[in-house]
Amino acid sequence: MEKKELLYLQIANHIELQVKNDVLKVGDKLPSLRTISTEKGVSLSTAQQSYFELESRGLIESRPQSGYYVSYAHQHFRQMPSVSKPVLAHSGEDVEEIISAMMRNAEKADILFSSGVVSPALLPVAKLNKAIVHATRSLPESGISYERSGNSKLKKQIAARSLLWGGDLREDQILTTSGCMDALSFCMLSLVKKGDTIAVESPVYFGVLQLARNLGLKILELPTHPETGMEPEALKKALERKNVKLCLLVSNFSNPLGSCMPDEHKKEVVRLMEKHQVPLIEDDLFGDLYYGNHRPVCCKTFDESGIVLWCGSFSKTLAPGYRVGWVAPGKFMEKVRRTKLYHSLYCTSLTHEAMGSFLENGRYENHLRKLRQTLHRNSLQFLRCISEYFPADTKVSRPQGGLQLWVELNKNKDAVELYNRAIAHKISIAPGRMYTLQNQYNNCFKLNYGMVWDAKVERALKVLGELAGK
Repeated sequence: MEKKELLYLQIANHIELQVKNDVLKVGDKLPSLRTISTEKGVSLSTAQQSYFELESRGLIESRPQSGYYVSYAHQHFRQMPSVSKPVLAHSGEDVEEIISAMMRNAEKADILFSSGVVSPALLPVAKLNKAIVHATRSLPESGISYERSGNSKLKKQIAARSLLWGGDLREDQILTTSGCMDALSFCMLSLVKKGDTIAVESPVYFGVLQLARNLGLKILELPTHPETGMEPEALKKALERKNVKLCLLVSNFSNPLGSCMPDEHKKEVVRLMEKHQVPLIEDDLFGDLYYGNHRPVCCKTFDESGIVLWCGSFSKTLAPGYRVGWVAPGKFMEKVRRTKLYHSLYCTSLTHEAMGSFLENGRYENHLRKLRQTLHRNSLQFLRCISEYFPADTKVSRPQGGLQLWVELNKNKDAVELYNRAIAHKISIAPGRMYTLQNQYNNCFKLNYGMVWDAKVERALKVLGELAGK
């Protein structure tokens, strides 16, 4: 079964690449199923499965008694969203109001494009329920007692999975936390104090901005490319001129841009951190949600001195409500361990044990494989709809992993106004203004495509495109 699945995906991915490279254009007829079967040396059912996969991605369409044709053109989006150019004019007072309004109105929406997590319909809920039951039976006192050193099973599995991105972590190098925000908080509390400057990508997840503000930190937003992430040259200048005490970035499929830093950029960032002896907090929430052939490496992959604090969780891939996160703090282990003890004491025994068992039994990889395929298909369907329904000058990111698209409208458009009009139609988006403390991204917004694709979602995108054109 695994071999057959690999074959049909190989064929589908090859044809998608031809569409992306403009070898196959809109309207071109594809080879017949029998031709694919003969040329690729596969069964007719495998050939058909590859075409079904391409249909689900929105790349081709079947025409009765005629065959299969290319229906989607990647060149519709000739321009990526602009590289960010943050300025040092603080005007972040209205950001919290936008965030609060979006949170309040979430219950009114039927379509949550503003969400930051995968729909529960795409998660293995029944298997997770079994893991919880197993945890209550296997833990001492059924899991009601403190687990003082963190769940050993969970830490072993996280350490083992580090091999996938070129890491070589041990169980004793990992601290478990109640979600990734806890991990980020403990790292910040351990390494910087009120008045210090931290460097971040721009745009960046609003939770990071609000956390840093509440800690009294100065926030330096750096230019970020929608495809390749934070620009190393900008970081270099900041480290040389701005007395930066800490850097925080999402190197793989960032929120909200969806950018992924090339390996050479990650290596250069670590080199700069080591040269200036500035810690780097790496938030790797989305690294497992890649659409290519292998998982991208991390900045931590190139860390030889322990300067990188690698953080993550299963909130974006498996179970947001379980609050299972971690940090590998490198040479700052003792500082972060003490901070965790003072602020959180211990983690939730039951969910951490359940997650450790889930990983131990190989269920996670099976789930990830299906989830990545679904998210890849969804991203292409969203791009198709944006190309069809949104104004012609719309710019949109083209992520190779993760959950979100970054959409840039004409400069005359206001994404907060668009949000207000959309919520009246029970559609929620995330205005770009939420992801910065500067007066920028007013014409941008984020769309989350981690949901079940259906006609209702397409209709919502059509309505949103019509509203964006007004």
